[in-house]
Amino acid sequence: MSQDPQHHWEDVYAHRDPAEVSWYQADPAPSLALITSAVNGDLAAPIIDVGGGASILSSRLAAAGHTDVTVLDVSRTALAASRAQDPTGTVQQVHHDLLTWKPQRRYRLWHDRAVFHFLTGPADRDAYRAVLDQALAPGGTVVLATFALDGPTHCSGLEVARYDAAGLAAELGDRYTLTAHGRHDHHTPWNTVQHFTWITATRT
Repeated sequence: MSQDPQHHWEDVYAHRDPAEVSWYQADPAPSLALITSAVNGDLAAPIIDVGGGASILSSRLAAAGHTDVTVLDVSRTALAASRAQDPTGTVQQVHHDLLTWKPQRRYRLWHDRAVFHFLTGPADRDAYRAVLDQALAPGGTVVLATFALDGPTHCSGLEVARYDAAGLAAELGDRYTLTAHGRHDHHTPWNTVQHFTWITATRT
């Protein structure tokens, strides 16, 4: 990346409507279903959506009765858009670059549909795993989605890494046990299709 992450994503959200970017989901049903299953109906379970930006996922979780939802993003503009969509006013926000973040608490569920496939270098993936290990409680669940092997090679002008389920699970390391995996065909706002791989894994 030719510029720092905060500058890049602030520039993206300053010039584009959040509902018109390729990754926008008007209905984040796949993530909602995976999260609901993972927490097994516990509405007080601490959940964090990393790189959640302007996604409506956090507000949908809050509207469904989840009382401990956090969204982390490097863009203040994206977080402001997310805050405007939260009818409950209960979603907590963290403005930080994920790779240098120092979690102050632990979460039962970690959701990422936005960050990991941008980490094309091993040092960045190592930093990601270090933060994940600090933030996720033992027995907690990771819901992780990236572009599939036949997905896009670039997103928002940046090169991405692509994975199948086995490769994605291997990236998490021995502390995590794969519990489910699948594919999702995401339809962009202009009705093209992006292929995603998703996995869920439990931390031992």
